[in-house]
Amino acid sequence: MAGVNKVILIGNLGKDPEVRYLDNGVAVANFSLATTENYKNKEGEKVSQTEWHNIVLWRGLAEVAEKWMKKGSSVYVEGKIRTRKWEDKDGNTRYSTEILGDNITMLGGKPLSVTPVEVGTATDKKDDLPF
Repeated sequence: MAGVNKVILIGNLGKDPEVRYLDNGVAVANFSLATTENYKNKEGEKVSQTEWHNIVLWRGLAEVAEKWMKKGSSVYVEGKIRTRKWEDKDGNTRYSTEILGDNITMLGGKPLSVTPVEVGTATDKKDDLPF
C-alpha cells in the first residue's frame, strides 16, 4: 500500500523569507510559519499554543515568496514533511524537519499590501506567478 505525505498549514510568517539563488539560477526560499491553536483548559481558561514550522519553497514559489511575502503575512501552505540528516562540526548527528511547500496561497493581512487588483495586473503583465 502506498503512503501519503501531505501537510496543510494556515499561519503567519515569523520573518521575511530568506531567498537564495543556486549556481544554476534556481531560487530557494526559507521562512518560519506560526500556527496557533486556541482552546479552553480544564479550568475553562483560554489557552493558545503556537507551533513553528520551517517552510522551504523552490523555483517560482520561492520567487513569489521573495516578491510578495513579508513577516506577518498570512498564508496557506500545502506540501510534504521532509527530514534531513547531517553531521555537525563535532561529528554529532543532527536532524531538521521541514515542510517542502508545493502550493501556497496568500491570504492577505496588513503586512502584505497587495490587493487582488494588483495581483491580477501582475498576472496580466505575464509575470511568472503560479497562482
